[in-house]
Amino acid sequence: MKIAKKLNISIVVTVVHFCIAQADFAPYFYDNGPYIQNGNLALFSLSEDTAVGTHIYSLNGSDPEGQEVRYGLAFDPGSKQYFRVDPVSGNITLVEKLDREKQDSIDVLVSITDGRSKVVERVTVFVMDANDEKPEFQNMPAIVNVLETAQSGSSLFQVQALDRDTGSGGSINFYLQGAQSSLFSIDRHSGVLRIRSGETLDYEKSKTHFVTVIAKDGGGDFNGREQFMSSSASLTVNVVDQQDTPPSFIGTPYFGFVYEVSLPGSEVYRVLAKDGDAGNPNPIVYSMDDGDDGVFGINKTNGRITLLTQPGNLKREIFNIIVRASEVGENGKLLDHGTTPVVIRVVDLNNNPPTFYGEHGPQNTFQLTMNEHPPEGEILRGLKITVNDSDQGANAKFNLRLIGPGRMLRVVPQTVLNEAQVTILVDDSSSMDYEKYQFLTYKLLAVEIDTPERFSATADIIIHLLDTNDNAPKFSSDYYIARIPENSPGGSNVVSVTATDPDSGRWGEVRYSIYGSGADLFLIQTASGIIYTQPWASLDAELRSKYNFYVKAEDTEGKYSLAEVFVTVLDLNDHSPAFNQNLLEKTMVIGAPVMIQAVDEDAEEPNNVIEYSIMKADPDNIFDINTSTGEIVLKSYVKSMAIVQNITKQKECIWSLVVQARDQGQPSFSTTAVLKIDITEATQLGGGPLSTFLMQSRDKPLQILAMLAGVIGTMVVVTVTISTATFLRNKRSNRVLPHRRVRRRPQKPSQGWSTWTLPRPFGRGRGRGGGGDPADKFSVSRGEEEGVEAEKVTVEVVENINYNNNVTVGDGGWVGLGSLRPLPLAHPPPPCAPALPPPASQYHWAVPTVSGGVAVVAAKAKRKQRSKEDLMNKALVSELKMRLEQKRLQNQY
Repeated sequence: MKIAKKLNISIVVTVVHFCIAQADFAPYFYDNGPYIQNGNLALFSLSEDTAVGTHIYSLNGSDPEGQEVRYGLAFDPGSKQYFRVDPVSGNITLVEKLDREKQDSIDVLVSITDGRSKVVERVTVFVMDANDEKPEFQNMPAIVNVLETAQSGSSLFQVQALDRDTGSGGSINFYLQGAQSSLFSIDRHSGVLRIRSGETLDYEKSKTHFVTVIAKDGGGDFNGREQFMSSSASLTVNVVDQQDTPPSFIGTPYFGFVYEVSLPGSEVYRVLAKDGDAGNPNPIVYSMDDGDDGVFGINKTNGRITLLTQPGNLKREIFNIIVRASEVGENGKLLDHGTTPVVIRVVDLNNNPPTFYGEHGPQNTFQLTMNEHPPEGEILRGLKITVNDSDQGANAKFNLRLIGPGRMLRVVPQTVLNEAQVTILVDDSSSMDYEKYQFLTYKLLAVEIDTPERFSATADIIIHLLDTNDNAPKFSSDYYIARIPENSPGGSNVVSVTATDPDSGRWGEVRYSIYGSGADLFLIQTASGIIYTQPWASLDAELRSKYNFYVKAEDTEGKYSLAEVFVTVLDLNDHSPAFNQNLLEKTMVIGAPVMIQAVDEDAEEPNNVIEYSIMKADPDNIFDINTSTGEIVLKSYVKSMAIVQNITKQKECIWSLVVQARDQGQPSFSTTAVLKIDITEATQLGGGPLSTFLMQSRDKPLQILAMLAGVIGTMVVVTVTISTATFLRNKRSNRVLPHRRVRRRPQKPSQGWSTWTLPRPFGRGRGRGGGGDPADKFSVSRGEEEGVEAEKVTVEVVENINYNNNVTVGDGGWVGLGSLRPLPLAHPPPPCAPALPPPASQYHWAVPTVSGGVAVVAAKAKRKQRSKEDLMNKALVSELKMRLEQKRLQNQY
């Protein structure tokens, strides 16, 4: 279309006639029409991507007289010269880069001369488009606020972009890039951004979404190949719910400057406003209400104020512009707004340093009193500081720095152009501690940036901190360990706890209290922290020796800390050892010990450690005692009853000892008891391991019952298993086995009843069951009703492997192994009484008892061996008696 519009070409032909001797005709160009590469350059078009230095055309003309012609190119004054021509050949070369978007046609004056006459023609060269421009966003980047209740498919924003190319290279399609494409969609032709169908926004899940929009052209030829160009921009989608606070500008007042070297489109100042609803801000758009005079513009999305004309066209030195910041609601509706003035000045020379101002003029010291630990990000509003550099432009641009302890504060803005309100913000609240600093001193430094002079200014900022109750009391230890003797009187001091609160005044006062399951017996002085026992408390280590509870230190506002107290009640030796009886009776089997035991109720060692001793024995020097365990044994030389009978003339071997139990405490306590020991001979049971087990367990009836129950249970299980197997076998074979008839041989009728006389088989001594020598034999006699003499059966008693089972015989006739007396049979005799036992030479007898059966075996060889041992023992005893007598006589003399 552009080519068609510009086909009206003005061709100026100047013909100069020189009258010489003969007629001279002017040269002329060949008009070969469009799309021809030679002629007069009329209707010639050239692509903008043609490289510099390319031969693009050849001027072609002739002279009627046949004279040699020369060619030339000329441009309008002030125009860029894009082409150069060779005057002889007429070849035209491109010497400047073409840009159709800046200039789409070039007017050229082409000329031809034969040396006498010159013809000049004005032709237009058309610059053709190539796809060399990227799409440019017109309203991006942008911020869009969308209510979380927006419906699926709602339109949020229309992206606008422009591609200055023509044809397909100037058409734009829009796409979304990144993960946000799953939540949003965009119309590729119109650029309308929508919430994707089926998706919704959720403020609680995500408050902000960053959407990257791609603008891509339709492609076109560039340097001989097809090229596609694209651009990207970011769209911020804020999810909001409600709005009730207008926007506010940050860093006011605003001062901008225009420099003499500024170009149209350059940035003068950038304002920044934020929605007052900090938790859910709306996007802000900026506009100018007044004072711009049409020479300044503002970007509605980023607040960038730019110069629209040359600085020389400005009619005033100072411009007071009113800038409005408006919130954008749904569907682009403008909501609340705020305004602020922006003062724009013209820059002059750098002849003024930065200066700090207070409310009443220049000031270099600023003071403020505030509470410790203010919220981070809080503005120190008590400091009214303004900094100004009266110069303009780059001469008035300087940095602000805050120099002082730590990084507690920071200054905003950090870069100032000409003048700004200085804002001090809290950056590290925890470090602003009254207990560390009562006051803070900072240096506020302003230093010019780009000037040779680097003028600077300083101001002192002194902040006085006020104390608050920001500390809880703290104990000197996380736990306290105390010890107190038992039987301490009520009100005794236990331990003193200490907690300190670094806060000042009444906030530093500490009150103590205790609680917990172990605190019932204790009290605490609320002011001093001294823990003492209740007036009525009685501590006893034997009842309870450990107490633990918590102590609480609390200030006046309820801030507190805890520590744990562990109290140990120290045991005192306040109990004597005690035997369970003052008169103890024990049966001792020769070669085996008997044990005595006393109990000391003290709680700790050595107060409850008992040492045993024999205070008195009759006869003396017969027994030894283990001082730790209380085991009493015969001297090593007492190995049989024969030795015992040689030492004492008593028929009953019952000896008395006075034993003492003494604890190891300080002071030491002791108690004594009389111990009567019935000495008996060791016996050995026949009948195998079962008899041995029964003898060993005769004092443990529950163990015997458990063993019997186990045996019976095993037999029952075996019987049931065999019966079940037999039943299953018979069931498979479908046979019925006949029962075997059991015939019992009739017994002979009893002829009266018999009395069994069983002397004690376990040695001499009284022992509650009767006396008897261990070598004595027992006999079995018939009743006198039959008139038959009593017949004695001689048996040998084997050694008892369980020696000191001190079992008594009760009134009901219960018999123990340690003591055995004759048991008469009941009257009248049972229906099938046993006959008189056969002679001992034919059978071995087993004597039944409650604990088991005593196997009695007649063996002459053992009886002979026993006689030999008795003789040896008697000889040994005689020799010992003789030595004792000799020692006694020596002591007398």
